[in-house]
Parts: sequence; C-alpha cells; structure tokens
Amino acid sequence: MNSKKYIFIILLFLIPFTFVLSEEWHVKKSKNNLVKFISSTPIEDFEGITQKIDGYIYWEGEKLFGNKNEIYFEVDLNSVNTGSEKRDVDMREDVLQTDKWPITYYKGTIIKIQKVEEQNLYELKSKGKIFIHGVEKEIEITAKAKIENNIMNITTDFSVYLKDFNIKAPSLLAFIKVAQEIKLHLDFTLEKFTEDK
Repeated sequence: MNSKKYIFIILLFLIPFTFVLSEEWHVKKSKNNLVKFISSTPIEDFEGITQKIDGYIYWEGEKLFGNKNEIYFEVDLNSVNTGSEKRDVDMREDVLQTDKWPITYYKGTIIKIQKVEEQNLYELKSKGKIFIHGVEKEIEITAKAKIENNIMNITTDFSVYLKDFNIKAPSLLAFIKVAQEIKLHLDFTLEKFTEDK
C-alpha cells in the first residue's frame, strides 16, 4: 500500500461520525408530582389523586423543543386515591377496568411554543393521542413549562369525556350519576437526562 493511500485511510477514521444534537428529559419520581382527576355530581365534587406519573420529552437540535420532538406520559390508574376505599375499588373494577387497562397515557408532539414574560417560562401547545379504557382519542393540550438548572416543571389543565372512551358514567348514589366531563390537573417535574445518570 502506498503512503498516500495509507494516510487517506487514517484520516477517514479520524473524521468524526455525523451525529445529531438532541435533548431528553425524564419524569423525576417525586412526592410533589401531582395528577388530579376532578369529577362532579349534582350534589358534590370529588377528586382522585396520584403521584405515579412517568414519561419523557425528547427533541433534536439546539432549539428548545426543536425538531422531531416527542412527548410521552403515562399514569398508573391503580394508584389513584379518591379518599374512599369503596369508591376506589368500584372505580378500578367497574368503571376503568384496570385489570385490562392499568395505565392511561398521552403521546404526541409540541406544535407551538411561546415565551411568557416571566423568566424561563414557556407556553406549549401539544397535539397527540390520549389512551383511556382501551380507546385512543386525538386531543390538543396546552401546558406551561418552567425550566431552571436542568429541571423542568410542567403544569396543565384539560378535560376528557367519559363517553369518548366507552366509559359508562357511574352512580355514586341511586339516580345520581357522575358528570361526563372529567377535569384533569397535572403538575410534575422532569430532569434533563445526561449520560452519567
């Protein structure tokens, strides 16, 4: 092999492989995470809460929430506590059938981002699919993201409707049915993923 060919091969191996800059954020397990389901009847409102949320946000490029972004979050429905053991059992066994579908999830992309006046605060609009009770439905969700020191806090409020997921509205008392609209409030934290974690 002549010296020119040899040098060319060495240089070829020294050229760094093309790679794409990307960021990945994972939900940080914390007692401060909150997923709240709010329901109502003509005589009272009640809520179910859990801290068991998991998932990630991913994007490519240097721009915040940049190219090919992905969002995925899931909640363990068996962990939801309404403050009444009987109601919890009824909800899991008869309403949500968590033996078949133990999680609800949302998978989508960020389609709009707007900087808010407050420092490091952004308003996000996401489009994707939410899965509940064996049914996937398209939905748009607006959320706020505050980012400081490699920690991201997400808050969002939106509603789902039982009929859209083939869920029969349960009765808490005779002839008093739960409303079709279920309001959700989420407040949770993600941590920027690094190779040393």
